[in-house]
Amino acid sequence: MLACARTVHGDYSPVKSAIQIRSSGGLQGKFVADICRGCIHPPCAQACATGALTARKGGGVGLHREKCIGCKKCIDACLVGAIRFDQREGIPIICIQCGACTKNCPHGVLRMEVSSYAE
Repeated sequence: MLACARTVHGDYSPVKSAIQIRSSGGLQGKFVADICRGCIHPPCAQACATGALTARKGGGVGLHREKCIGCKKCIDACLVGAIRFDQREGIPIICIQCGACTKNCPHGVLRMEVSSYAE
């Protein structure tokens, strides 16, 4: 989370991270990574009325900050709940598929792979 926030957003707060690591289920629970799955036909981009989010070739979305009006429709449309909102900047926090999280994972459990999610 810190690698994403630092590398992509120049911030040292995990709140600015496009990936969120959380526990799921008490003492015997596992950790879960909430992250963009790189949809080929992203519902978040389809929900964006201003064209601030556009589908990228190969999956995922690109954010055009100047077009974003902060309506948060992309957050509701995301199938995996991977989009959060930056209250200070008034824009969504979007994964750019850069791999900073995988390169800096101290346990080596994250990896980038080609997805057929939401084709």
